[in-house]
Amino acid sequence: MDAQTNEHYGDAGSQSYDAIVSRLAQQDNVPWYKKPNLRLLYLIMLPTCIGVEMTSGFDSSMLNGLQAVTSWLDFYNHPRSALLGLMSAMYNLGAIGALPFVASVTDNLGRRYSILFGSTVMIFGGLLQGAAQNFAMFLTARFILGSGTVFALVAASSLVGGAITAAGVTLGTFAIPNNWGWRIPSFLQVVPSLLQVSFIWFLPESPRWLIAKGRGAEAHAILVKYHAEGDENSEFVKAEYTQIQKTLEVELKHTEMSWREVLSTPGMRKRFIIGSFLGLFTQWSGNGLIAMFLACTISILIVFTAWTVASEEYERTQSKASSQAVLALIFLYSPAYNMGFNALTYTFLVELFPFHVRAKGITIFQWWNKAAGFVNQFVNPIGINNAGWKYYIIFCIWLVFEVAFVYFMFPETSKRTLEELTFLYEGDHRQEAVRRIGEEIQHKQRHGDEDARDSDSVEDSDSWRGHGSTTHLLADSE
Repeated sequence: MDAQTNEHYGDAGSQSYDAIVSRLAQQDNVPWYKKPNLRLLYLIMLPTCIGVEMTSGFDSSMLNGLQAVTSWLDFYNHPRSALLGLMSAMYNLGAIGALPFVASVTDNLGRRYSILFGSTVMIFGGLLQGAAQNFAMFLTARFILGSGTVFALVAASSLVGGAITAAGVTLGTFAIPNNWGWRIPSFLQVVPSLLQVSFIWFLPESPRWLIAKGRGAEAHAILVKYHAEGDENSEFVKAEYTQIQKTLEVELKHTEMSWREVLSTPGMRKRFIIGSFLGLFTQWSGNGLIAMFLACTISILIVFTAWTVASEEYERTQSKASSQAVLALIFLYSPAYNMGFNALTYTFLVELFPFHVRAKGITIFQWWNKAAGFVNQFVNPIGINNAGWKYYIIFCIWLVFEVAFVYFMFPETSKRTLEELTFLYEGDHRQEAVRRIGEEIQHKQRHGDEDARDSDSVEDSDSWRGHGSTTHLLADSE
């Protein structure tokens, strides 16, 4: 790794470690689907990483559907008003109750076991709801379901799949004349969690968590398998591992793993504010009324304002054109919302919060998100009932605030590794990390073993190429 590698890397002391890793990753000529190990990883992520959000989406859509199932209404004596709101809100209340324990479980047990624990709790809650014999048992089951979901949300993804599935299942059981018309959808809530419990054993642990726990050899083996397709001499993996290791050393040197750290510096306080408002935005963007953040918020504002105007027109004139406009705008709202708040929320949170407070940062987001959802369940029906279309104006004003907040407060995180983003607001710490990692890379260049020095490890550089934007996906999939 002498002449050739020095030419490949350049002078590590004169350029940032970020540039080294980024340059190695950009020399990518092989798409991910042609890499067997990386392709397998993505396939495993499908059942393990979307299962919890499928359960969450299934739950909210199913409860809406059950209100049209005669057997459910009869069994629970046609709940209305506050009782119906309580049934809906118990899921979020359970999540809020569990949130104080999420960060410690995630940081101590690891990402995989946190998902496993949360999924197991949700399975129990789903079975209890399906077997409920009275109102109290049904409420308890929903509380347990909500408490389990926040533990597993570390690696969760999209709500859309679960909501669509629940709507179809509830519609399919609508005509069943007995209690199985509502028990079947309740029992089926456990299916996504069963997928997680079944496939979680094939999903590797977060390399960052392993390194932070002193298990560097395991982390290196994972990076070699999935980022270099088994090539232990991969220059990319060497640079990436060094980047992660040294960044964590600097990060943990200047911080402590406690809740005080979340508000300890101006940069952390800014992250706290962004994470908190993001939690509110995901619930208070009008989505509580029906079951690239700047573009997303602007799109939502336009669609929702038009929706409000069309609703006013329909209430005033009862015209067919205005009713069709309302329906069209309701459908347009979903893609406007999903392109940002469903697709990017957790990716952005992982990039926003450094490793040592990442679980706590996502917990903060979840607290505001679930609290806002809890309020939605009670306030929105009352507001719509009393104010009609005028209630929508509140959300139009709030969406104007969202656009301004996103524009001025949200940092751009695209095309940057998690290590580059670790000290997003802490320039002095970042400079120390750059220096230490540059020194480590130079040290490895000078004192690497014979295999690493062999020129074949440079000539076979195609073996590590092809990581591109997936560089940090496995490195910390929370």
